[in-house]
Amino acid sequence: MDLRLFAQQPAATSATSKTFEVESGQGLHQISRRLADAGLIRDALKFTLLARIQGQETALQAGEYVLSPTMPPAAILRDMINGRVRLYRLTVPEGFAMRRIADLVANAGYATSEEFLNACQDPRLLAALTIPGASCEGYLFPDTYYFPASATPIQIVTAMVNRFWERFPDAWKTRASQIGMSVHEVVTLAAIIEKETGAPFERPVISSVFHNRLRRRMRLQTDPTVIYGIPNFDGNLTRKHLNTPTPYNTYIIRGLPPGPIANPGSAAIEAALFPADTGYLYFVSKKDATHHFSTTIAEHNRAVRKYQLRRR
Repeated sequence: MDLRLFAQQPAATSATSKTFEVESGQGLHQISRRLADAGLIRDALKFTLLARIQGQETALQAGEYVLSPTMPPAAILRDMINGRVRLYRLTVPEGFAMRRIADLVANAGYATSEEFLNACQDPRLLAALTIPGASCEGYLFPDTYYFPASATPIQIVTAMVNRFWERFPDAWKTRASQIGMSVHEVVTLAAIIEKETGAPFERPVISSVFHNRLRRRMRLQTDPTVIYGIPNFDGNLTRKHLNTPTPYNTYIIRGLPPGPIANPGSAAIEAALFPADTGYLYFVSKKDATHHFSTTIAEHNRAVRKYQLRRR
């Protein structure tokens, strides 16, 4: 068969696709033989010659490829030269903390949770990604990502943080400065809003409560921050927890905690930057994903009795 004809003629006219892995360090001859053994091409020698004639003998990239015998050998070669590897979906929900994202990464088989967390706390990576905190917490943007099976923790973290900066426009940085907050403080507040919000339309109102309390130097007194500061939290928040000092216990400290407690989405960040104009200082869950908002402690206590104490 003429080499030019071979390059354009698939091994079969109908067949299902299959995953073919090129391992790091494999040579062209070995790859060609494995392609032939898998039935993806008809002639290993001609595939080898095709790559050599194009000057691409050492250009084939490692990774997983989705290939079919219905693909011309030239297309298979082109995919391997360009590194068009198989991508796997990884979805990060809004409000997940760094440790929960680490578990997602581990469950997807990319790395262990510990390896991912180490990357999130690597000082050199933090500096390269212009993150002011001690970790990537708050900057792992919730979204759906597609990574090859060979993706490293550093590559995954970098992609998530880059997505954060893509979604945090200069106009928002200007707005943060206008309201007297750093970007890190905005993300820290947005994470609290994310964790406290059940009904999305309430985000700006919840934000207004925290802004109002911050202006009055009132403690934020928000349970999610307390929970974040409890090692191995078992799901049962007690009065002892509320009275135990930690950097994240906003029942004890004034102002914002030292950093985000989760990774907020765009809507929560926008709410932190643009709170509703209210006089509210308190809110309590109505047990239906919404809240009752109050301006006075007396009104708030009545709401607590109505929506919380009577339902126990």
